[in-house]
Amino acid sequence: MKPNLSAEKLSTQTPSSLSVLTVAPEKVIRGSQILTEAAVAIAHLGSRPLIVGGRTLGVTQAHLQPILQQQRLHFAQASYAPDCSEASLEALRTIAKEHKADVIIGVGGGKALDTAKLVAQQLQLPVVTIPTSAATCAAWTALSNVYSDDGAFLYDVALSSCPDLLILDYDLIQTAPQRMLVAGIGDAIAKWYEASVSSGHSEQTLIISAVQQARVLRDILFQKSVAALQEPGSEVWKEVVDATVLLAGVIGGLGGAQCRTVAAHAVHNGLTQISGHSSIHGEKVAYGILVQLRLEEMVIGNQLAASARQQLLKFYAEIGLPKNLGDLGLGNITLSELQQSAEIALAPNSDIHRLPFKVALEQLMAAMVSTTAPVEGNRLTIMNDEL
Repeated sequence: MKPNLSAEKLSTQTPSSLSVLTVAPEKVIRGSQILTEAAVAIAHLGSRPLIVGGRTLGVTQAHLQPILQQQRLHFAQASYAPDCSEASLEALRTIAKEHKADVIIGVGGGKALDTAKLVAQQLQLPVVTIPTSAATCAAWTALSNVYSDDGAFLYDVALSSCPDLLILDYDLIQTAPQRMLVAGIGDAIAKWYEASVSSGHSEQTLIISAVQQARVLRDILFQKSVAALQEPGSEVWKEVVDATVLLAGVIGGLGGAQCRTVAAHAVHNGLTQISGHSSIHGEKVAYGILVQLRLEEMVIGNQLAASARQQLLKFYAEIGLPKNLGDLGLGNITLSELQQSAEIALAPNSDIHRLPFKVALEQLMAAMVSTTAPVEGNRLTIMNDEL
């Protein structure tokens, strides 16, 4: 696999360890109707691609396969179903070897791209990511989440590099349901609330930069999301797509794991354990932000968090993000299921422990059922620019 350019890899030697940050894909191609140009870039990486996708594999027949044929590439395609799971990864490795693949192309949403990235690393092959929605930043990142065959989160894998090539075709993104972009907004806006609470007091240059980029990302989404959702395909819509797919990935790349996920993503991981959950990743994460802010209110009495939660509730109502368990389709959750979800979120290796305070099981369960609670007594009013 061709190594990433040195300018896109940052490493810092300390007396005790070597810290390597996987900051960015080696190359990003973005625009409208750009797949033809992108095919030339794919051909530089290999001549026998394996296309990995899910339900959106059909789009490759209309959009991707013709241009691969024009480049005389010998491709095969395979589904990652039922999930980005160990069984699927094993099956795809076998298919890739049988095809004698020399490059992996991930096409689809976050799970398809995570699967493609991880298979490529396991086989030491270059990987191309082609997102078909703006629901996550998975097309950018050096990270894959692994789930059970039933969709329950198991663990994540830090990859050795970001994708070799990211192809962001706005026309392809626009074919996805609007719900996907809404979910992407929820996933992306979490970067500020998680990075600021875990790393807001850091004095390290790159982490300071990541936290501030997270604030910029939040402000872009606050200012432009409503207009973007009203005008799909417009310039403001493209700016929001760039924010959710690209800028959100930059933050984790610069700041590392501690700037990537905290309590909001831990809550997401817990919710995936509930049988029959139907919401998608960014929707669970968006709800998880409210849970995290509620914990800051309840456990340490943070009134800034209380005001931020109220601001988010208003924003969620405007764009259609879930505000409580009922909005996630979990209005009938049992006490046992709630406890199971909270226990997973509080597992010893969970990202929730990046919070600057300890959280008890009962506190997390209470926060999960009170995300829309009014601010008690309205004791403090915060201006929006201070949130």
